[in-house]
Amino acid sequence: MKPLRNPAVQSALGWILAGWLRFCYVTIRWTHHNRQAAEAIWDQGGGVLTVFWHSRTSLAPAAWPLGRAQPIKGMISRSADGELFARAMARLGIPAVRGSSANRDKGETDKGGTQALRDGLRQLKVGGLAITPDGPRGPVHSMAEGLIVLARLSKAPVLFVGLSCKPAIRLNNWDRTVIPLPFGKGAVVWERADFPEGADLADVTADWRERITAVEARADALTGLEQI
Repeated sequence: MKPLRNPAVQSALGWILAGWLRFCYVTIRWTHHNRQAAEAIWDQGGGVLTVFWHSRTSLAPAAWPLGRAQPIKGMISRSADGELFARAMARLGIPAVRGSSANRDKGETDKGGTQALRDGLRQLKVGGLAITPDGPRGPVHSMAEGLIVLARLSKAPVLFVGLSCKPAIRLNNWDRTVIPLPFGKGAVVWERADFPEGADLADVTADWRERITAVEARADALTGLEQI
């Protein structure tokens, strides 16, 4: 058995990761931009899709005020890495919906995406659902179909979130994942979107990809984190 597939190892590493992230969140000096867009959605209650690129997943809890906004879950893959991160996020108050979209271009079959879609739609009737359109394996800043389908079927408002911090560790993986370091600068940028009724799905996909990338770039500009 590979170490990361061992439940005891996953539990221990999840506890360590959650503790590290919690420490970073409280010591980072955060700047917030366009928070009123998020506040308006949180105040009305109900479902909301919270969207950011996969590389910034470790910063995502900083964008959701637990205890104030409606409950939120995160859509996380069924991989071993996903299991580790799901355990850490659960300790931070964000339980998981497990599954991800299959990459049809690579000939992949369903990876729990059908059940995750059903679970995601149920969650969006009562609260938030965090999703990374290019997860879990990219390509970077690509748009899997899950986000568009969830937005169209649920009619829930969408919050694009740009997340950044400096200093940070950049992992040498496919998306250069950002891991925060304490006592630095952090930024959260929000922008609202709604699925346009009757719109061409390809047009929405292209537009949303650009907008998610743009809010991330704005967050990086606030912290000085170099984009890759």
